[in-house]
Amino acid sequence: QVQLVESGGGLVQAGGSLRLSCAASGGIFSINVMGWYRQAPGKQRELVATITSGITNYADSVKGRFTISRDNAKNTVYLQMNSLKPEDAAAYYCNANVRGYISGTYYSSRDYWGQGTQVTVSS
Repeated sequence: QVQLVESGGGLVQAGGSLRLSCAASGGIFSINVMGWYRQAPGKQRELVATITSGITNYADSVKGRFTISRDNAKNTVYLQMNSLKPEDAAAYYCNANVRGYISGTYYSSRDYWGQGTQVTVSS
């Protein structure tokens, strides 16, 4: 079973930086898309950034401040967050759309989520 393990969240002052990491493991043939989503209290989960085959996509609210990257050899995705704002505070979740095997059966697309890592930005 695929597991996504996130790290790198924490408390930072407005204007500061954080780097999130997410490593995927277990039963993976390849990863189609990796991305980051966030959810603030009382709000719906929203897309932050995705990366596939080197193509990146960002929410308008983070363009120019956040950078997503990926190490395919390590099945790891990163999110470099600069110039953080109080409105960036949320639980950040890693997502991976995976090709893999379950009990020896191949599947071409299945979504997995990390447990979430908290980002707090003080003003």
